Amino acid sequence: MTVRALAAPAPPTPAAPTPTPAPPTPAAPGRPQLEATPGRVGESARRPDGIPKVKGQFAFSSDLWADGMLWGRTLRSPHPAARIRAVDTTAAARIPGVRAVLTAGDVPGKPCYGLEHADQPVFAGDVIRYQGEAVAAVAADHPEIAWRAAQAIAVDYEPHEPLTDAEAAITAPPIHPDGNVFRHLTITRGDPDATGDVTVEGTYEVGMQDQAFLGPESGMAIPSDDGGVELFISTQWLHVDRDQVAACLGLPVDRVRLTLAGVGGAFGAREDVSLQVHVCLLALKTGRPVKMVYSREESFFGHVHRHPARMSYRHTATRDGELVKVEARLLLDGGAYASSSTAVIANAACFAAGPYRVPNAVVDGWVVRTNNPPCGAMRGFGAVQACFGHESQMDKLAAALGVDPVELRLRNALRGGDELITGQRLTGTAPAREVIEAAAAHPLPPPPDPDADPMALPGGAGLTAERADVRRGVGFAVGFKNLMYSEGFDDYSTASVRLEEGPDGRPLATVHCAAAEVGQGFVTLAQQIVRSELGVERVVLRAADTQVGSAGSTSASRQTWMSGGAVQAACVAARDALLRRVAQARGVDFQGARRQLLTLRDGEVVHVEGVFRVPLVEALGGRPVEEVREYRHAPTLPLDDRGQGDAHVSYAFAAHRAVVDVDPELGLVRVVQIATGQDVGRALNPLQVTGQIEGGIAQGLGLAVMEEIVVTDGRVRNPSFTDYLIPTALDMPEVLATLIEQPEPGAPFGAKGVGEPPTISSTPAVVAAIRAATGLPLTRVPVSPEDIALARP
Repeated sequence: MTVRALAAPAPPTPAAPTPTPAPPTPAAPGRPQLEATPGRVGESARRPDGIPKVKGQFAFSSDLWADGMLWGRTLRSPHPAARIRAVDTTAAARIPGVRAVLTAGDVPGKPCYGLEHADQPVFAGDVIRYQGEAVAAVAADHPEIAWRAAQAIAVDYEPHEPLTDAEAAITAPPIHPDGNVFRHLTITRGDPDATGDVTVEGTYEVGMQDQAFLGPESGMAIPSDDGGVELFISTQWLHVDRDQVAACLGLPVDRVRLTLAGVGGAFGAREDVSLQVHVCLLALKTGRPVKMVYSREESFFGHVHRHPARMSYRHTATRDGELVKVEARLLLDGGAYASSSTAVIANAACFAAGPYRVPNAVVDGWVVRTNNPPCGAMRGFGAVQACFGHESQMDKLAAALGVDPVELRLRNALRGGDELITGQRLTGTAPAREVIEAAAAHPLPPPPDPDADPMALPGGAGLTAERADVRRGVGFAVGFKNLMYSEGFDDYSTASVRLEEGPDGRPLATVHCAAAEVGQGFVTLAQQIVRSELGVERVVLRAADTQVGSAGSTSASRQTWMSGGAVQAACVAARDALLRRVAQARGVDFQGARRQLLTLRDGEVVHVEGVFRVPLVEALGGRPVEEVREYRHAPTLPLDDRGQGDAHVSYAFAAHRAVVDVDPELGLVRVVQIATGQDVGRALNPLQVTGQIEGGIAQGLGLAVMEEIVVTDGRVRNPSFTDYLIPTALDMPEVLATLIEQPEPGAPFGAKGVGEPPTISSTPAVVAAIRAATGLPLTRVPVSPEDIALARP
């Protein structure tokens, strides 16, 4: 096992700046993206898109432009529940500069789309199921004209009472032909009647969190000569977008071609279709390029959010603190349409007991349809909600037993070979104990300084807190989550690698993979893998598009494993093809164990016994080598009717310790420090791993103390970054991180995905620290100032 302690790591020595082309423009789909700095697996190679992004030179999807371009705009319902009696587009169509106005009757193919279930209309035709549902779309010469035209569409609504209570939705009359219950599952493990010496119960709630990416939804569609369409889009899953768009357009998939445009963050919200179908319909209707860019307010209505949750728990343990049984009921509000809700509740249920040995469990999981905003994927995918519940319970149990909360967690932590509540045995690495010990081992911050800068106090620049009133608290939490897709899903990724002589006479490797780069750093990692496998320094990464096989979604912490595995497999195939060619030309046996005699090293084909060394360009002889490979992980199985089965591939663990300062009178909180230990398998790029840890902690902190979409009677009250608060640099604490490196068997290079675990247990750690400082139960996140100040006697 390797342990790396990281805190504000120094950047690698800068190389000479190399201009990095922006993502492809409509005029140049598939244009290569060249590397900026060298680096191989295990090194902290710099991102090729990092400097252009910092300098404002990177082209995001909102920067797309084409000659003759029109602007699209969507009309959305102001009501969360209504009947549409009539839609009149006459006035909008008469506005000068308006080129198209489309409604439900103008959709030529399937009228509905959906990530897993096609239950969401392209345009609402007769029923409105949530505030912000699309009713019509327009294309015009100028964005202001498009806005005016959308406002000119007359819609006769008949509003009615929305169904907004998730509990009531289970038995309420259905608001959709598919019913109100997206999924109900139970997990039963061991003896459901088992008893212990100590029992604690609690009910917990998680609010609706937004992904709050900085780049709003945007894209451009261009009609093609074959009657199809080219779509340049910021998304997480090009091929699933293509399939849904093609179905709604009534076109074969080969006439709908998608290219990834620059993505300004995602975190799950870009996994679902937003404007893709609308902008393509407008382009095909007008015969001209059409661009759509959501405003920040529209973005809040245009994508899914994290599921709000209500969770009831009962934990039973022996007097020695060994868990005997966990009982839980989880209720998630999926909003109006299915998205990925069925998978989210499965995750929440599977991880409801936490990373602990639990011999007996009864988990009842529900996710339902309401007239609230649709919810779907967000970083942590169900494990976030469950972690707040089970970690709150572990603290409550520790208090009831009179033991240290960290010691209680260590006593029950999972180990390799243990069985989960689903009956699945942990066959890979499971360093739950190690991450707990690593997080706890970090030094605590010094005591509060009486003469500290007021900015360091809760409330910061508000200058409201008095040092004498501030209380400090420390909290701890542990979480875990699956990696990749589960329950029998055919999860795979495709990559091609081409090895040839470059224009400058040097060896050049070109990678083509549809993995969406959403900020996680796959563009860096793919190049590191190629350099390591082929010994070639010049690596070109082609634009991600649908002209290569699917890479799956950039979600579920899967791209390092899946697309990294595909790139590695294609590299190995290309290397073997070239070595076989050289062996034949040189009369060398290249069968069986003799294959090991030839290798690629530093731009040469090398016979390891010193027989010959051939420059790579000479070995190629003007004939490129190109190989395409698909990579699949080990198969998984659906859960059975008792919630048992080998549903997941691998697991990643993380622990967090939070230190907070609280002004109880004002309810203000400042997070002073977060220390973490994280299971990473093997760190393929330690600097990028650190970035993922810090970014994930920021979102976990946000959910703990500030981030919530406030929905009242189905209406969103804060669709702006003025009223929906997210952490800034001033809110971020000191972060101390230890990477636990235990290479995962079967994973490419032994690496695990690292993007989600930082978000999962950082939230309950912060809340536990606030509880420690205030003595309040705090059973709901985010914790507001009112929850602290008004709860005091």
